[in-house]
Amino acid sequence: MLSENKKVSRPQNQTSVFIKRKRTFTLVFLCTMAIFIGSSYVTEFNIVDSFTSIPGAIIWIVKNLVPNEASWPRIPVILSSLSETALMSIAVTVCAAICAFLFSLLGTRTTKVNPVIGRGVRIIAAFFRNVPDVAWALILLLSFGQNILTGFFALFFASFGLLTRTFIETIDEISASCVEALYATGATSLQIVFRGIIPSSMAALVSWVLYMVETNIRNATLIGILTGTGIGFWFDIFYKRSDFGAVSLVVVAIVVLVIAIELTSTQIRKVIL
Repeated sequence: MLSENKKVSRPQNQTSVFIKRKRTFTLVFLCTMAIFIGSSYVTEFNIVDSFTSIPGAIIWIVKNLVPNEASWPRIPVILSSLSETALMSIAVTVCAAICAFLFSLLGTRTTKVNPVIGRGVRIIAAFFRNVPDVAWALILLLSFGQNILTGFFALFFASFGLLTRTFIETIDEISASCVEALYATGATSLQIVFRGIIPSSMAALVSWVLYMVETNIRNATLIGILTGTGIGFWFDIFYKRSDFGAVSLVVVAIVVLVIAIELTSTQIRKVIL
């Protein structure tokens, strides 16, 4: 009798769980649709017009965003600005990664630093991470003006916040057991960092740094429009002149660079991992 009651109760429990999940999914779907409809009404967004305008947009891109004879002489300028943007993005990421790693050692629970200091580090990292790089660029424009230093600091602050947060989580997840073993042997703080944290979490940390390089190269284009530097500056100039052939070359150059960086990052990850 007991076995029969268990067999009966199991299907009932599974049915009740299924019904609860179905109700939850239905509620989430209805809330999402309500938010979408409400936001569309407030912003006067018409989903039908947006979809019907897609063919026209594709036709315009095919007709206008095509390199022409007048745009080919601009390739040296585009490549020079693109290399400037790429080098600045890499420099920003390296500097931010070094500062973020040193800062994350104070914020991680693995190193057993003062909890108040650790909490403060996490708050600071969250602040820098949640302010977009575009907002940093607009703020810094008031102090530094339109130059490469403004773009450097704008990308640096955003990268520093994101990398500090991810480094803290990575060290806490990967290095905890290794650090505990070193603590048990009486290792010093430097020994724990160089023999425990760095070897155990190096692959994950490098992976995050490579991801940040790719992200900063994309973001540097938009930052360059605001700061008047790099490839973003020439994109803005060509666009305002309606020189769409040169604009297409800029877009192609950025896409090729991002793909090349991504392929290189993938190969480095394979070697490390």
